[in-house]
Amino acid sequence: MQQEFPHEPGELTREHLTRLVQTLHPEVEVIDFEVWENKTFAAGTDDVSTAGRIGVDVVLAGDGAESINTRWVLKVCRPDLGDIPLYENEVNFYTRLAPEIESEIATCFGGQYSRKSGTFGIALEDLRQRDAEFANVTTSVSLAQIRNLLSTLAALHARYWQSPRFEEDLAWVQPHTSGSVYTMFNHPDMVPAMISELVETNQFKKELVEAAGQTAEGLYHEFRKLQRHQASLPQTLCHGDTHIGNTYLLPDGNVGLLDWQLLARGYCLHDVTYLLMTGLSVGLRREHEKELLAFYRDQLLVGGVQDAPSPDTMWLEYRRAAVWGVYIGWLTTPINNYGWEITVNNHIRLLTAYQDLESSAALAGLREADAFSG
Repeated sequence: MQQEFPHEPGELTREHLTRLVQTLHPEVEVIDFEVWENKTFAAGTDDVSTAGRIGVDVVLAGDGAESINTRWVLKVCRPDLGDIPLYENEVNFYTRLAPEIESEIATCFGGQYSRKSGTFGIALEDLRQRDAEFANVTTSVSLAQIRNLLSTLAALHARYWQSPRFEEDLAWVQPHTSGSVYTMFNHPDMVPAMISELVETNQFKKELVEAAGQTAEGLYHEFRKLQRHQASLPQTLCHGDTHIGNTYLLPDGNVGLLDWQLLARGYCLHDVTYLLMTGLSVGLRREHEKELLAFYRDQLLVGGVQDAPSPDTMWLEYRRAAVWGVYIGWLTTPINNYGWEITVNNHIRLLTAYQDLESSAALAGLREADAFSG
């Protein structure tokens, strides 16, 4: 039976936390806990985005309890967003797929989702205990760190490249062209309506879109053309939301990926493009993007991908993929999710790249997507 998971610290009980950990460790129970951090939407922080976070220290008992870290960061829903499909997607990743991912990711101790209430809970390790550094567009990210992240993506993409498992045990991984996440991003009355309102009411969004010679409606049509086209290309497992703020760096040089809510079956350049366009300043991207694309392609070949895109194809699909980061990546994002500086700088990087790369011209020859009918 699916049960509601609280979205505020004061509502948490031992029973809630026990049910959560028992999704992965059936013999373990929480006998006591203490809240040490509250970063929920109601708390008014600028780093909540689509989910809140609650820090808890737990006392565990039962078979296997000694192997579980007792400092947790809980991801919880934002009740004002309603039942968005991103929550179920991320719970599925951490409880069904994460155990086989060989790349650096946060350890999960349990996860649950309630379709009835639209709530979810995921218990993750606190990466700060490993001295992780969390990047964003206001921090310095080196080319070496970007290469490490590209290696991580290439390993992920190579492992699931054209995998038959997408028709078998991984059939739950949604493509970019159907399913509940697709509906949320494509239905004219859902995310597209929100983007149109945000562009109209936020002057910086409006003028940056105008500076690119575009409108919210025009970008919507290009985004849909892109996703239709990418579905015809080799499919793999994509993180789906690889802006630089969803990455972390460990003291030993290893890098990891956070926030798997947009996990999808898609085309590799979806992930690569978004990382390069948010992870590098405008100047560094212009100077190094071609060599970094070549580096990523070499890593695919090392991973055993025999039909890796040619260098010319990589460049063309990179130019085309820029529109996703502009339209879905950040035009959807209100200022209160991340604060003014991070939000505006992401817009500047992405819309500048869109113009530099003449993305609209690169998309022009693609077939129009059919009118939404989902």
